[in-house]
Amino acid sequence: MFSFIVGGIAFLLVFYNPIVQYLSRGGDPVRLPRTPRPRINESLLALDAANETLSLAHCPPDAYAVHILSKAPLVIYIENFISEDERAHLLEISEPLFEPSTITNDGNSTVRNATIRDSEVALIPRTDAVRCVEARAKAFQGWRDDLWIERLRTQRYGTDQHYAHHFDWGSGARGWGRVSSFMAWVQVDGGGFEGGGTEFPRLPRAGPDEPWCRWVECPPETRRGEDDDDDGGGGASVLREKKKDGEPVMGVTFRPVAGNAVFWENFRPDGTGRGWEETWHAGLPVRRGTKVGLNIWSWGRLS
Repeated sequence: MFSFIVGGIAFLLVFYNPIVQYLSRGGDPVRLPRTPRPRINESLLALDAANETLSLAHCPPDAYAVHILSKAPLVIYIENFISEDERAHLLEISEPLFEPSTITNDGNSTVRNATIRDSEVALIPRTDAVRCVEARAKAFQGWRDDLWIERLRTQRYGTDQHYAHHFDWGSGARGWGRVSSFMAWVQVDGGGFEGGGTEFPRLPRAGPDEPWCRWVECPPETRRGEDDDDDGGGGASVLREKKKDGEPVMGVTFRPVAGNAVFWENFRPDGTGRGWEETWHAGLPVRRGTKVGLNIWSWGRLS
């Protein structure tokens, strides 16, 4: 018995520090087990009854174009994701349903806090046109097992309204969660619209700036005007100097463009349930005009 005690003490003396260091840094990521679907509020998912199957033949053909901004995390910019007719329909059905937006701290109860989220939200009915948008968003993600589209919500922001920085994902420890997000723009009102971008301050982007400056805020820089001579005199300065190819830019702010959308995955694809820190994002304050966005969230299995 005494020899076992001595051996145990010797083991601790030799391996104590490596064990503590391993545990303190979390060790190597461990894949989550495939657990059954937890109990959820199914009224918040876009679920079809047996007699409500949508014929995709009634949906307009897809006409969008995609541009990959980042692979890790996967972030894709989508042109023409929502058609003009669909946008008009979304505005029509949303108008009588808008109410002040709320936030949740525990996933159950909601509170109104305009310092964090100041906007109006509408949980829209699942008309045929809405269900076509749902189907498009699901098909965009391929044939993933155990994935559902959440009920669609429009968000309306007026002057000075905003949504502070936040994650769309919560804990993925149980193997289920909000796996991906679309931020689509339904309406950007007024020729003098300003502000209201969707900012990802932790998301890096590599150059060149073009063509991304059509859709994202590019850092303003100065270069000489066309009338400058070789010694740098006289010419008026103009904004934005082309970034060098591959030159990294930290932080991305997407301009709101009606009909376009941004898609991103919220969790790492390794099945560990770890969320991407780079998806920390905000709806910046609208400085002038009105913005209506469409949140499309997907909920499902992480691995």
